[in-house]
Amino acid sequence: MDDGFDALTRFRDTLERSSTAERVADALRAHIVDGAMAPGTRLSEEAIGSALGVSRNTLREAFRLLSHERLLVHEFNRGVFVAKPTAADVVDLFRVRRALELSALRAAGGAAPEAVARVGAAVDEGTAALEKGDWWGVGTANMRFHQAIAGLAGSPRTDEIVHRLLAELRLVFHIMAAPREFHAPYLDRNREIYDLLRTGATDRAADLLAAYFDAAERQLVDAFTALEQPA
Repeated sequence: MDDGFDALTRFRDTLERSSTAERVADALRAHIVDGAMAPGTRLSEEAIGSALGVSRNTLREAFRLLSHERLLVHEFNRGVFVAKPTAADVVDLFRVRRALELSALRAAGGAAPEAVARVGAAVDEGTAALEKGDWWGVGTANMRFHQAIAGLAGSPRTDEIVHRLLAELRLVFHIMAAPREFHAPYLDRNREIYDLLRTGATDRAADLLAAYFDAAERQLVDAFTALEQPA
């Protein structure tokens, strides 16, 4: 008698491909977070498939996964492109970030010491990048800082959501023509938030982060609004 599992064997190849596609999607997402893919970049199936050693079907599945995350868009008869965020995307991203990061920070009184240490490590990474004049490195460290803030919640689901949000945010940052002027002031704020966190002043840290979000959102929305104005 069929035990109910024999019918699942026909899905085996699909599952194996999906697992590989998820790893490919992870690699491409990390590339975006590191700032290596600018909005509007056309992705070559041949070049990426060859570089990663995966089939076209697997790559297309990875593209589909990242399209659901709003990182890629498929344009009919043109191909797959890195998404171009809008001012409305910025507002929505910050709305979700406030809900997740501020909540994690306010409740961080009982956070694991290693989770707090990850926040400090990201601050130190940003300072080191600043000293080298590595502005994309500063941006990457900032991503890790906010991922670590979310990590204070001790929730794998929150970690996953914020990881995806920050990949979108990296695309947003490409609009800032002067990354030094944009990122540098926030390094001191990151340090201050960390200092408040490690001394237990989590509400004050969250208040500072809320003001930080307000300022960053305003800067980014202004930049996108100027870009989106008709010539």
